[in-house]
Amino acid sequence: MKFIKKHWSNILFFAFLALLVFPQTRMPIQVFVQRLVSFSPSEKDETERETLNDYQWNLQRLNGEEINFSQSEGKVIIVNFWAIWCPPCVAEMPSFQKLYDSYGDKVDFYFVTTEESEKVNKFLTKNEYTLPVFLQEYEAPMQLKSQALPTTYLISKTGEIIMEEEGAADWNSKKVRALLDHLLKE
Repeated sequence: MKFIKKHWSNILFFAFLALLVFPQTRMPIQVFVQRLVSFSPSEKDETERETLNDYQWNLQRLNGEEINFSQSEGKVIIVNFWAIWCPPCVAEMPSFQKLYDSYGDKVDFYFVTTEESEKVNKFLTKNEYTLPVFLQEYEAPMQLKSQALPTTYLISKTGEIIMEEEGAADWNSKKVRALLDHLLKE
């Protein structure tokens, strides 16, 4: 008993490390930590914003239906590149679901992955997500290319990239909602 009282912090630390070794416990811990440190994303400075010129990008819905990104030209768009094995991606999904529930009929959402549709469907069903997920068949337009997951872009009706965020963020923040409301009025 004296040993435990004297070394309780070390025991706790090593128990935590042990939990990180096993994939079944590592992912939930990483997701929890990512949610704790996720803040609202920031707008790009106006001088650093790029304009999306090329909307030609073929995507596939999970049901196999082909669509072209050009159908969203002239609309407010959110594009999120993600994967089910990526803890920061999984961490931000609940905030995206809440944002989509509020703005899904006003903003075009694209949750883009390169994973197998069967695995993605299983993940969405398990978590009760109704997000519009697309499989990437071809490379994204040049301004929407990133090597990091997750990466999210908020694009105005004129094609201006207002936000470009790498890593987990709180997309259901008051700041993002206010920005979306402003962009929708333009």
